[in-house]
Amino acid sequence: MKTRIRELRKENKLSQEELALAVGTTRQTISSIEVGKYTASLILAYKIAHYFGLTIEEVFDFSELEEL
Repeated sequence: MKTRIRELRKENKLSQEELALAVGTTRQTISSIEVGKYTASLILAYKIAHYFGLTIEEVFDFSELEEL
């Protein structure tokens, strides 16, 4: 699943570690989500979106799921 997490992190000058600490996960999880190896749980997706003041849909691209 495509996300805007890397873009949002860079805009806000955050490291993966800083974002991970803010949302209660690990740097490895943030890295895996950014490269598409892992899909965030609904709770983690909400925490990430909320951290940036956005909706889940503004951070995560669900267009691939619409094709199913």
